[in-house]
Amino acid sequence: METRQLGSQGLQVSAVGLGCMGMSFAYGGAEEGDALNTLHRALELGCNFWDTAEVYGPYTNEQLLAKALKGKRDKVIVATKFGFDIAPETPERQGPARMVGLNSRPEHIRDVVHASLKRLEVDAIDLLYQHRVDPSVPIEEVVGVMADFVREGKVRFLGLSEPSAATLKRAHAVHPISAVQSEYSLWSREVEQTTLPTCVELGVGFVPYSPLGRGALTGKLPAPDQLAADDFRRNLPRFQADAWERNTPLIATLQRMAEARGCTAAQLALAWVLAQGEHIVPIPGARREPHLRENIAAAGIRLSAADLAEIVASQDPGKVQGERYTAASLALVNR
Repeated sequence: METRQLGSQGLQVSAVGLGCMGMSFAYGGAEEGDALNTLHRALELGCNFWDTAEVYGPYTNEQLLAKALKGKRDKVIVATKFGFDIAPETPERQGPARMVGLNSRPEHIRDVVHASLKRLEVDAIDLLYQHRVDPSVPIEEVVGVMADFVREGKVRFLGLSEPSAATLKRAHAVHPISAVQSEYSLWSREVEQTTLPTCVELGVGFVPYSPLGRGALTGKLPAPDQLAADDFRRNLPRFQADAWERNTPLIATLQRMAEARGCTAAQLALAWVLAQGEHIVPIPGARREPHLRENIAAAGIRLSAADLAEIVASQDPGKVQGERYTAASLALVNR
């Protein structure tokens, strides 16, 4: 697979990365054997950019990656994230419910980064993100602590997830930011207003998560009421019954366009994201090998200007019903 560079500090990664969250968290998870097989095949197919976070599980996703990394550490670029308070597990608090607030206090960052290093069983994290901007701690102070880890050799490159353009500029003035990670797909294009232009201005890479609209743009997702009981998409506005019914025609249109071009809807949606700039590296999730292969193949699709215009016209975000997050989660982004 071709590679792309994130930022100006020399971070080279595969053009399509792998979002590992769904293997352990939010979407019902996957059997460990299936997940490990997918991770091993990803590397064999040239997909060497793996994305995790302490909250995925919590903790279990980093532990899963540790198993896959054995004997292969030097071949994989590992990204992980910090930034939440995580409550102990109880019968009432499971999975995402254990995230009880933001926490980017310096002492907390130091503790959780060392904990991630231990869980991943690595000497250094390749790309460390602040998962969400914590308004109670100045971003300059946060990045200062992150930069300490770079100087200590425990982190190689720094990133931010879902920052505003103004926050990104302040962070970048303290230490070069190599990547910004935010949701970006045909259905979620808010970052085009200020975040993406600022990334270009500063020479920062951009890593879209959920580039397939949390599975909606694949055309293969069952009706939301058929999802696993613990699948968090059941709670998202875009996946409520009325919104889903009104969004289904958009998915059908994308499927017809993909069929006319000899690819799948997922591949067409990913190819569109990839075409938005050489500094962009999407990280679609894949719990099993067939979906992994499908996603990776999108890197080989080239779209003409006419193709891109037709795709955008057919998938206007203004036509999409429902927000990408609940109001509470939206309050944590673009700060």
